Amino acid sequence: MTDMSDGPVVTRFAPSPTGYLHIGGARTALFNWLFARGRGGRFLLRIEDTDRARSTPEATAAILKGLTWLGLDWDGEAISQFERAPRHAEVARAMLDNGTAYKCFATQAEIEAFREAARAEGRSTLFQSPWRDADPATHPDAPYVIRLKAPREGATVIADKVQGDVKIGNDQLDDMVMLRSDGTPTYMLAVVVDDHDMGVTHVIRGDDHLNNAARQMQIYHAMGWPVPVWAHIPLIHGPDGKKLSKRHGALGVEEYQAMGYPAAAMRNYLARLGWSHGDDEFFDDAQAKEWFSLEGIGRSPARLDFKKLENLSGQHIAAAEDAALLREVQAFLAATDGPSLTEEQIAGLARALPFLKQSAKTFPQLVEKAYFVLGERPFEPDQKAAKSLDDVSRGILGELTPHLQNASWTRDALEAAVTGVAEAHGLTLGKLAPPLRAALAGRTVTPSVFDMMLVIGRDETLARLADTQG
Repeated sequence: MTDMSDGPVVTRFAPSPTGYLHIGGARTALFNWLFARGRGGRFLLRIEDTDRARSTPEATAAILKGLTWLGLDWDGEAISQFERAPRHAEVARAMLDNGTAYKCFATQAEIEAFREAARAEGRSTLFQSPWRDADPATHPDAPYVIRLKAPREGATVIADKVQGDVKIGNDQLDDMVMLRSDGTPTYMLAVVVDDHDMGVTHVIRGDDHLNNAARQMQIYHAMGWPVPVWAHIPLIHGPDGKKLSKRHGALGVEEYQAMGYPAAAMRNYLARLGWSHGDDEFFDDAQAKEWFSLEGIGRSPARLDFKKLENLSGQHIAAAEDAALLREVQAFLAATDGPSLTEEQIAGLARALPFLKQSAKTFPQLVEKAYFVLGERPFEPDQKAAKSLDDVSRGILGELTPHLQNASWTRDALEAAVTGVAEAHGLTLGKLAPPLRAALAGRTVTPSVFDMMLVIGRDETLARLADTQG
């Protein structure tokens, strides 16, 4: 049997379109993407939509949207498993022809009777079909399924890059159904045929599929096809160490977008969930592609940690190029039904980003700090800010106005003008800052007053100070 570990790498992500893109699925997709992209290989997408009752076009669209937001580009068109059913059936019939599969005419009632008898006698309830070695001349004219003629002796060994060698006794594996009596293929057959036809060399997926690998290997062997390299990765757990569920918070990728985490931070964080490269925590895509290996994946379940995600998010926002960050903030606002920005607001935000991004850990925090350029005059002070705008402080701001009219509009000159007026009243700069913040932004928590003044300019600064005198 040939090995697929040499030659061009081809990986795939194969979600079922029954809902949103789960955070665990997103990490599986990321691992496949990193492994392929880091080796100049191909990353393919297959939609496993054979369950027609549960598969919906809306769920497929949600998965594609989630992958696109996450920045995981795939090669070629997404493949529909359902549309390939004739090819799956063709392979099942080829296995009939080569003697590795057989027609089974057993009814559901006969199978259940076999299992009840086995339970009563303390035997294995794995169904052993009486049709396995039957002479075709004895076949009735009745509905049948096509079953794999699985080996009964020995063991199947899954050489797994994460779990190590996993040995499963062949007496634990039944002659699984590959083609139902209505001619539709089962999931097990469809996956193998699709992976083979798509040229998949490495199957990287959750370890809940580990037992499937043993069954699927038997189909590969029956068809004389090369077996892909297996890598079954542990699932993600919540902070309490239990399997991830809704009680732990966000499960879908779109929820993380709505919470305002940059896609780069999500890629970085998800890469570190169950995989490590030394002590490196913060890294970019280029480093991740270069470093990622199956050997770096741990065997224990990873734990979701929102504090780590938020910390990484802040680092990625700070490190982002301003133009790219501006586009992502606008995409965040659009995705969360936020306001669409005017050209003037976009220009103001672009000027403010160099210092705004240094202290914001998420986009909502950044947008909140940008209120001084995104809001509109007159800036009505909120409850806290209003307290700092008493008659005395309004009077001092009135005195400050002519000093600012004549100051050269640099940080040093502005600081000197404000400090001079404050000292004339026996105040520190820190005491004059709150009413200035209230005048410029209507808030108490804002960027530095001098950063705000430099961004909005002389005329707008003076106009906002004038508004407090009304």
